[in-house]
Amino acid sequence: MSERTLRGKVAIAGVGETTYYRHGQSPDAEFKLALQAILAACRDAGIDPREVDGFASYGDDRSDGPRLAASLGIRELRFSNMHWGGGGGGVAAAVANAGAAVHSGMANCVIAFRSLAQGQFARYGRSRTGAAAVGDDAFLAPYGLMSPAQRFAMKITRFMTDHGIRHEALRAIAMASYHHAQNNPNAVMRGRPLTEEKYDASRWIIEPFHRLFDCCQENDGAGAVLVVPADRAKDLPHKPVYLLGAAQGGHHRSAAPVHNAPDYASAHFKTVAKNLWEMARLGPQDCDVVQAYENFTGGVLLSLVEHGFVDPARANEQLVLENLLVGGTGTMPMNTSGGNLAECYMHGLEMVNEAVRQLRGTAINQVAGANVVAVLGGPMVTPVSSLVVGTEAAL
Repeated sequence: MSERTLRGKVAIAGVGETTYYRHGQSPDAEFKLALQAILAACRDAGIDPREVDGFASYGDDRSDGPRLAASLGIRELRFSNMHWGGGGGGVAAAVANAGAAVHSGMANCVIAFRSLAQGQFARYGRSRTGAAAVGDDAFLAPYGLMSPAQRFAMKITRFMTDHGIRHEALRAIAMASYHHAQNNPNAVMRGRPLTEEKYDASRWIIEPFHRLFDCCQENDGAGAVLVVPADRAKDLPHKPVYLLGAAQGGHHRSAAPVHNAPDYASAHFKTVAKNLWEMARLGPQDCDVVQAYENFTGGVLLSLVEHGFVDPARANEQLVLENLLVGGTGTMPMNTSGGNLAECYMHGLEMVNEAVRQLRGTAINQVAGANVVAVLGGPMVTPVSSLVVGTEAAL
């Protein structure tokens, strides 16, 4: 009986991204941004865009596959997929779904992408009240929980209180992203370094989040990766980046509405992380770099714990700035292009692109000898997803 796995079966052959803008400042429409990123990924892979025969996205992306196919002159569309729910929780799932389509033979050359123009459409950070409040919001808004920051702060505060984790751990996560962004010419926060003093003096959004330093940006732009069979990737211009492990979903009742999940203070990765490491045949100790989605710094804390990178009993020791920097004294360089906090909020797709650059050896903040990178998708939503990618040496 053959093993059911994606490990080593497909590879990312191309990455592409647009210029990243502050929300509302893109000169181009969202759909055009998607096309630009896709064309850049095809160019990077040395593949004619008309060879693309599938698309995978997430977060209810408005740039749908059939319309993209028509605009790109694609000869045959064989796969068009949207990951349900979860917002940025679906970033790794979209790449995995593209890989599954390629490995199964449903398609040969699939783009996983995300496009956002929050100036053209609504901003994610806006609260919904009154008639606009539906679903969970209709229950939460009357009690003052009107934004994602307010909703997630409660879970994170519970976790930090239960484990005695100090606020300095969140500060280190934010400072690492801002530090790495200063070298990245495409980072929106380049030229705006963050110091301990600046962080500590900033106003509270809602405890435990300081100002916007603990919160992701709101941006316009697009990013894309091109997934092909592993054997084809070897004949393309760049060193192949292989999919080693992928998982998506959530544990029991993690999607229970209105703050009724029995495991309340969770990023919802507990079963997902187990399945991820099982497919990858690796563990957190084998990863050279971590790209951890920051909707909020506290979500990163929970994600790192549930994937086994951080022991909650030792979080105050492990989550210090020196341990998270490229070239630092520690072993967990993280969000090496700036992440959602300081490079761009492209729903985490920019983190997949950075993982590929690290494994090619072309990253601006390069980790020497990187062979394995973990990409942890958006936490505290459901479903969530994660990805492990690596070089041929990691197979």
